Amino acid sequence: MTGVDVVKVAVVGLGVAGQVVYLPLLARRRDIFRVSAVCDLDREHAENVGRDIGATAFDDPIVMMDRGGFDALIVLTNGSHGPLVKAALDRGYWVLSEKPLAYSLAELKGVPGDARLMVAYMKQYDPASQRMLDALHEAGGAAAIRHLDVTVLHPSDESQLLFARARVTKPSPDRLAPYAEADERALTAAVGASSERLRRLYARVVLGSICHDLSLMRMFTGPPDTVDHVSVWPVDAFPPSVEVSGTLRGSGSGRYGIRWHHLPSYPAYHETVLVHHEHGSLELEFPSPYLLNAPTTLTCLSRVGTTERRTVYRDVAEAFERQLVAFHRFVTQEERPLTGLEGAMEDIVTAQRIIRRYAEWAGIPISGECVESERTREPVTDPLG
Repeated sequence: MTGVDVVKVAVVGLGVAGQVVYLPLLARRRDIFRVSAVCDLDREHAENVGRDIGATAFDDPIVMMDRGGFDALIVLTNGSHGPLVKAALDRGYWVLSEKPLAYSLAELKGVPGDARLMVAYMKQYDPASQRMLDALHEAGGAAAIRHLDVTVLHPSDESQLLFARARVTKPSPDRLAPYAEADERALTAAVGASSERLRRLYARVVLGSICHDLSLMRMFTGPPDTVDHVSVWPVDAFPPSVEVSGTLRGSGSGRYGIRWHHLPSYPAYHETVLVHHEHGSLELEFPSPYLLNAPTTLTCLSRVGTTERRTVYRDVAEAFERQLVAFHRFVTQEERPLTGLEGAMEDIVTAQRIIRRYAEWAGIPISGECVESERTREPVTDPLG
């Protein structure tokens, strides 16, 4: 497709992410994208959205893909995206998939390492994150890091989205059942079936949210070398608080700590990523991801002679939009994305290692891929091929 200016896309999954983020930005970037089709298991909802934007509506993604009329697919459904992504790749489409790409490595069996696949970790495309990567390189790279510290204060999604007035999608239980059953099989393959709370923790918290921080860690330093300790509390709340710590890869004495707290009535979403290195500190402060063009702040602390210097960067360029532009370059110029199949699989392996460590700490029986991932630790492009 080299040389094509406008990419025809289909969007599958018309929930909050589609309505509040992707469809508005695709409309903003009609210079490079045209939405040709939309799909949601709630047929009436899909037709309403399709009517609003002038796109053909479907309630079955396989029927939509077989009908065609577009070049690329954006996957925004709930749960694991593995089966839909694989079906789209098998049909020759370029794919942008929201996280998590999959719940299990087994779902990705047979997907080639050079697949036309981009995984959507928008924080990697945030201009502040990109500037932090440059600043870290200037400070000596990953080897100079003494500690990487992440704190997330996560209020309820409902409170974050009061402003958005998104339509509610309500597919029938019969339409949802095959996808829910596939998700359950994938979770069993990944972490076993001994604990429902463990499965929810893995799917909804680690792969549903903490994976963003794993993707940033992977961009800055590579996947973690060890997962030494995981705590989850309180026992009577879900989602709970989660704490993870261990050593960074290839950085000598560097360590990391992640603290993720679901606080339903907290005033606003806050996330900080703080790196202390031998020459100073770098700190990212992320706002709620649903607030388009709300800038992330990067603060760089350094020394000049006897002076402590603090430099602040704020850029209103939208990370989700930059991600879409990168997807366009991937489709039209084959410019590789920041995260493709291998990076997403590394994050799945890290998530499984986190769950295994917590299960060991809590005395919960566990099985599946997470046991095997702790033995091997080495990411591969096709673990089951």
